[in-house]
Amino acid sequence: MVEIPDSLRSLFTATVEEREDSYVIEVPKSEIEHEAATAGETYRVAILPQVSGEPAPAEEAAPVESAGETTLSQADREPGPPAPPVDEGEVREVAIESVGDQGDGIAKVERGYVVIVPGAQPGDEPTVEIEQVKENVAFARVVPE
Repeated sequence: MVEIPDSLRSLFTATVEEREDSYVIEVPKSEIEHEAATAGETYRVAILPQVSGEPAPAEEAAPVESAGETTLSQADREPGPPAPPVDEGEVREVAIESVGDQGDGIAKVERGYVVIVPGAQPGDEPTVEIEQVKENVAFARVVPE
């Protein structure tokens, strides 16, 4: 399976674009709407090459630009990350959007929360049972029909 750290807040595909004397990666509007990111905040970004055969991004992106780092005081922060939107043992339908480096299907549910489904392929819409839930990712198995 794909190894994903608990601190992962979001996973999406974007294109690096040249703008005047810099380069910009646009964050999809849905990532802001689902509170995976906040405009004006500073985040760590991991850059992974697009896997051959992976579909191009289809979501409309909204640029998030910052002239410098924004730091919030502890009082301005929420008490902690929201609870995962899935529970162990839960059965639900998901839509597989992409495939991870290890060949596992990747689906997103509420707030951009990632669900890893071994053996699933992009375009699949399997019914899955959530087997393991972490802060930012869950692992599920396809439920036989």
